[in-house]
Amino acid sequence: MNQAEAETESQNEWCDEIKAFDYTKLGVKGLVDASLTKIPRIFIHPQLDPLACEDSQFSIAIIDLQGVNTDAISRTKLIEKIQDACETRGFCHIINHGIPKSDLEEMLAAIRKFHEQDAEVKKEFYTRDLTKKVLFLSNFDLFQTPIATRRDTLALVMDSIPSEPQSLPAIYSDGILKASA
Repeated sequence: MNQAEAETESQNEWCDEIKAFDYTKLGVKGLVDASLTKIPRIFIHPQLDPLACEDSQFSIAIIDLQGVNTDAISRTKLIEKIQDACETRGFCHIINHGIPKSDLEEMLAAIRKFHEQDAEVKKEFYTRDLTKKVLFLSNFDLFQTPIATRRDTLALVMDSIPSEPQSLPAIYSDGILKASA
């Protein structure tokens, strides 16, 4: 077998592993729950050269929403800060958003409860259809990137109270409807 054939075979095996992982609809936690003893190859990141990193200092952008509605210039600057944080770091910490701490704690508790549920319950929500209002999946870009991340995601897409509250996971319905009111 020549090098090109070996690379093609390796790439095919890689695709088969990704498809098999996604087909389980269990996500990364499902691997852990199955008492996995070896990390699948799709989750192994090559060693990074620490000398290749120009800046070893990492900081989280803090975005303060206080006064966001005072004037258009402040709002534009805030949008630019959020855009920069998302593009350069991938996330940010938003403060003064007006959401009560108790609501945030309830949402985090509901997320934990969702991920701790029986696998069969979670499978009902596993999808790659980004038009769905409720998505449970592992790695949005699983089929586009060379290395999978070790993260499961539950996304709830809503502009207001869902038109079909029965479509929400049962453990979320009460908290989300309360937060949306």
